[in-house]
Amino acid sequence: MNVQMTPLQTPPVRDDRDDEGSGRGRTYAIGGVALFLALGGFWYFTHKSAPPARRVMAAPVHVAPVEVRSMSVVERTIGTVLANSTVSVNARIQGQMIRAAFKEGQMVKAGDVLFQIDPRPYQATYDNAMASMATAKAKADRYARLKAQNAIAGQEFDDAQAAYLEAKAAVESARLNVEFTTIRAPVNGKTGPMLVQPGNMVAASTASTSAVPLVTLNEIQPVKISIALPQSDLPRIQEMQRTKGLTVNVALHDAGGGDDIKIPVNFISNAVTGNTGTIELRASYPNENLSLVPGQLVDVVVALAEIPNATQVPREAVNTGPDGQFVYVIKDGTAQQVPVKVQFDDGVMQAVSGNLKKGDSVIVEGQLRVIPGAKVSITGTKKKPGDGPNGGKGAMTSGRRKVPHAQDHEG
Repeated sequence: MNVQMTPLQTPPVRDDRDDEGSGRGRTYAIGGVALFLALGGFWYFTHKSAPPARRVMAAPVHVAPVEVRSMSVVERTIGTVLANSTVSVNARIQGQMIRAAFKEGQMVKAGDVLFQIDPRPYQATYDNAMASMATAKAKADRYARLKAQNAIAGQEFDDAQAAYLEAKAAVESARLNVEFTTIRAPVNGKTGPMLVQPGNMVAASTASTSAVPLVTLNEIQPVKISIALPQSDLPRIQEMQRTKGLTVNVALHDAGGGDDIKIPVNFISNAVTGNTGTIELRASYPNENLSLVPGQLVDVVVALAEIPNATQVPREAVNTGPDGQFVYVIKDGTAQQVPVKVQFDDGVMQAVSGNLKKGDSVIVEGQLRVIPGAKVSITGTKKKPGDGPNGGKGAMTSGRRKVPHAQDHEG
């Protein structure tokens, strides 16, 4: 059998030199594209036109005019109503209380009966003292006659007279105890709650011992209004009291009364309170309609002096910066920073010294948006203090007390 075998063929061999050439070409192409993009980006960013200038907007502000007029130097504070006198009514003898002759909260007059203590034990003591005095008096009279006849020794006469005087003193003491069983009001005033009810035993209160008071009386016609002012005001207080007389204005409309009242100060304390640095002043008010009661708080304004021709601006216009206090004044549509020094702050307006004149417009709202020397836009004018709902009255605080300004709350 004739078998033919097909000869084996050698596989083709790959030429790596062709691949190396094509890969190098692609690398060059990618590098060229990247270089072109980089150069293009560099040219774009370095030749980009400058952005248009931003338009500066004028800051909107509210203004108020500078005023020149006299300003009262006042202190606004809180006053406390005090009773003209406060008396704790106590029993002067021991015994059982059998009756109360008043109602709690009743107005009483000096001498009115308040309580009655059982008088029977003291009445019996008084009657016995009267009998003893009668015996002693009879003996003293008899010894006086015998002494006139030289029938007895002088010592016996003296003893009889002394016994009579002792019995007489015992009668007076017993009579006072009977009188003390009726407890009367020592002053005009208003009664408080009964602290001991009828039927209870009461103890005597003496200089060395104290007992529970039966009731407390407050004399509330008149009342005293007590206020405390800073010791720095003492020179003004003394000067005003010496020249014109110091007075206080008390707001009764918030205390249930009528119009505000003006009453003179009749007491200035002789010492400054150490822990508060204040001095106490008091003024008496008749309180005819009983509108004020002890312990009540009232708004008080005290006029201490007056600054004539004071340059005044609203307190919101004054700002504090690194170099001190200043205001923004509108000149030719721009905001100019003007340094000032505050002389007095009454809670609404401030008296200042600085380069200001009457009629200048000062910024009172929007200061945080203002750049010194920049344009501003006036969007409103603040009303005068008297045009407001409070009639020009500021917050009821001390004239010098710092309170936040309106601009402190902006933004």
